[in-house]
Amino acid sequence: MKKLDVRMMALAALFAALSGVLSQITIPIGPVPINLTHVAIFTAVGILGTKYGVVSQIVFVALGAVGVPVFSGFTGGVGIIAGPTGGFIIGYIGCALATGLMVKWLGKSIKALIISMYVGWLVTYLMGVGWYMWRMDAGFVQALAYCVVPFLLGDIPKTILSAVLVNRIGVAVKAGQG
Repeated sequence: MKKLDVRMMALAALFAALSGVLSQITIPIGPVPINLTHVAIFTAVGILGTKYGVVSQIVFVALGAVGVPVFSGFTGGVGIIAGPTGGFIIGYIGCALATGLMVKWLGKSIKALIISMYVGWLVTYLMGVGWYMWRMDAGFVQALAYCVVPFLLGDIPKTILSAVLVNRIGVAVKAGQG
């Protein structure tokens, strides 16, 4: 195993842990709480790249699935993933993949990062809303009203913060490697 692989795996584990920490910073507003997990996802992908950004979220979701209380409200277990918000949790992996692919395509300027991150949000929302509709036997409009609309304004500062972090930390990481 290459030295870089070990370093990247360790950083992916660190971002999985950061996802668990930031998922605890919540505002409960209904069936889906507001939290800061996407800041960890977007920062992981922006710093580590697509592969290890996705790995960080697979590790995060797997830890929660086996019962480690890393999900919002210090919860964990398959029951949480099987519940009405499980699509959002699984959507974190899709978000990381979509964001990473977009960053690879568009680059890491602030504007490109923000666009890439909004593609990631879209994937999270699609997976989360679809899952919520299925688990709650809810219609599309109801699912949007509960699971998307209350969050849209809050997504703006989280996206901007994430883009700035990736931009600034990326410069520091490159300087440290030189």
